[in-house]
Amino acid sequence: MAGGLGFIGARLACRLVTLGAVVTVVDILEPRAGGNAANVAGIRDRATIHIGDIGDDRLLREVLPGCEVVFNLAGQTGHLASMVAPLQDLDANCRAPLALLEACRTLAPRATVVYASTRQVYGRPLSLPVDEGHPVAPVDVNGVHKAAAETYHGLYCEVHGLDTRVLRLTNTYGPGMRVKDSQQNFLGLWLRLALEGRPIDLWGGDQRRDFSYVDDVVQALLLAARVPAGAGRTFNVGGCPPVSLRELADQLLALSGGGGGVTVSPFPQERERIDIGHYYTDDRLFRALTGWTPRTSLAEGLAATLDYYRTALPLYL
Repeated sequence: MAGGLGFIGARLACRLVTLGAVVTVVDILEPRAGGNAANVAGIRDRATIHIGDIGDDRLLREVLPGCEVVFNLAGQTGHLASMVAPLQDLDANCRAPLALLEACRTLAPRATVVYASTRQVYGRPLSLPVDEGHPVAPVDVNGVHKAAAETYHGLYCEVHGLDTRVLRLTNTYGPGMRVKDSQQNFLGLWLRLALEGRPIDLWGGDQRRDFSYVDDVVQALLLAARVPAGAGRTFNVGGCPPVSLRELADQLLALSGGGGGVTVSPFPQERERIDIGHYYTDDRLFRALTGWTPRTSLAEGLAATLDYYRTALPLYL
C-alpha cells in the first residue's frame, strides 16, 4: 500500500489487518503530507512497514512481487501548495504514480491497482450534483496532475491489461487526519482550533460541500478492489448530504463545546482564484455497482473525530 502511514491509507491498512490480509505499507513520510506513525500504532507488529519512495525501483522490486491488490493513496493533496511548488506536485502526483504503474506492469501484472484521486479534477461545477460525465477542468496544478495520473491508470489498463480502478474522493475527514494546518484539508485545522478554543476563520461560508467519514471511504476502497465490473473505470465516492461551510463550522463548535466562535474574513486572493465554490457528488454509479453507502452521519463523524483528538492531538502537532 502506497501512502500507508497517511490518513486514509493507514486507516485502510488497519482495516485490512483486522480482515486477515498480509499488508505491506510504503510511505515516504514527507513532512508536508499527512503521514504519521501514530496512525498505525495498533498494527506495527502485524504489518510490514517501509519508509521509502514509491518511485524507488529497488524498493518496488522488493515489495511488489506477489501482491494481489495495490492501493495507491500516496501523493500531495494541498491545492495552494501545488500552485506555490508545482514541480514538487508533479513529482508526487504524476511521476510517482506512473513509476508505480510501470513497476506493477512488470512485477505484479495480475494485481488490481486502486488509485485514490480527487473531486478537484472537475474544477468549478457546471451543474450539481457532479457525476462522472461532468467535464474534467481542474483549476489548480494539483487537479491537473491528479487528472493526468487518472489517465495513466486508464492507459495502463487499456494498453497493458493492468486491472486499474480510480476513485474520485470528496472531502474526507476523521481520526488520523492532518490537523496542524490546512495543508491536507481545511477541516483538519478547524478541528484543532475548535478543541483549542480558538476562533475558526471562515472565508465566505455559503459554499455547500459534502464530507466523507474515513471509515466509509475505506469501505469504498475495499469494494472498489473487488467489484467485477471495475477494471479501467473511474468512480465518484461522496458522503453526507451537502452542508454550507457556515453550517459545518457551527455544528463543529456545538459538538466541541469550543468557545472560540467563528470569524468571517475576506477570501484571500490566492485562495479565491482556485476555489471551486459549491460542490457535492453524484455517486449513484458506484453505489449501484457495489451496494456501498455511507453509514456515518456528519454529526457522528465529527463527534468521533473530536473524541480521538481530545487525547491524541499532541501526536499530530
